[in-house]
Amino acid sequence: MKILLSCGEPSGDLYAGALVRALRRADPSVEVFGMGGAHMAEAGAELLVDYRGLAVTGLTEVVTALPRLLRTLRTLVDAARDRRPDVLVVIDYPDFNFRLMQAVKALGIPVVYYISPQLWAWRAGRMRTMQAVVDRVLPIFPFEEALYREAGVDVRFVGHPLLELTKTTAPREALRAEWGIGPDQALVALLPGSRGNELKALAPVLAEARDRIRQQRPSARFVVARAPHVTDAWLAPLTADPGTLVVADRTDDVLAACDVVLTASGTATVQAAIHGAPMVVLYRLSALTYRLFKPLGRVDMYAMVNLISGRRIVRELIQDECRAEAAADEALRLLTDRDYRAQMVRDLAAVREALGGPGASDRAAAAIAELVTARATARG
Repeated sequence: MKILLSCGEPSGDLYAGALVRALRRADPSVEVFGMGGAHMAEAGAELLVDYRGLAVTGLTEVVTALPRLLRTLRTLVDAARDRRPDVLVVIDYPDFNFRLMQAVKALGIPVVYYISPQLWAWRAGRMRTMQAVVDRVLPIFPFEEALYREAGVDVRFVGHPLLELTKTTAPREALRAEWGIGPDQALVALLPGSRGNELKALAPVLAEARDRIRQQRPSARFVVARAPHVTDAWLAPLTADPGTLVVADRTDDVLAACDVVLTASGTATVQAAIHGAPMVVLYRLSALTYRLFKPLGRVDMYAMVNLISGRRIVRELIQDECRAEAAADEALRLLTDRDYRAQMVRDLAAVREALGGPGASDRAAAAIAELVTARATARG
């Protein structure tokens, strides 16, 4: 079996690596090639394109990456034409992957969408493309399954891969001792994101929020979870403070050890929920991008944990509300109001339950192999 695989950001690369490992467990002879990063390569896939430099959000941010995006699209379509994979599997990253899957489907190659686009949140018109192009959708949130089934799309809910990928290197107290955090000290985690435009917008806000929290809680300690490939310049507002610990490539450890999290909106909110870590969610796009895309939205919440829950269980500070004072106030409340904190912990536990059990990658691999086998059988 030959698989063309495409993902374009750190979380997608993490899931791609787990998927490739699951595919290889089921069939050691499987050949996987395409676009991804270190996780995908380490799992045994052939990287035709490294996604780094392509992971941007927003209209104005995409403009600078457009020439490389077009070159990447040509590279992957040429690979599909020359190597004739049995299936194209795309992971999230819809603005690029929609164009890729349409071009590859035109070559007669079936398409599987894993980590499906959030059509229920915005740009619902993309469902027509999913109906026309995608042969099977593998969503990771349970409420998405009914959406695709009602639209007549072949769908299999597989659960969230983070449940199997979330691992810590040591127990909470051992981690805190490693970092010199006393039993009576509050540890505040700062997760500014992994994309350059996210960090440029959020790092200064988080730095000011940190300073405000410190004024009220002088004994509090702060730790930055540094994502892979993040440059020193992007983190400078946070790392300039000598009292802020920076931990690279150990986000699970940071979330397990902390008392509260200030995090960029995105996959990190689900990761924090799995650890039961109370959080404040922040996000800010360029003013132009936000004005252009806000009318296309279909929900009034942004944090994934809130969307899964169906209500605001964590505070969201989006765009104009993304201010250091508000972030610090919410973090301090979570550190001091026991009842408020306990309710959020209970709500986050319910979110974790809704994600299904471990084994999402194996279920996704089985669904992909089943589709390939069925098409091969139909061809005789």
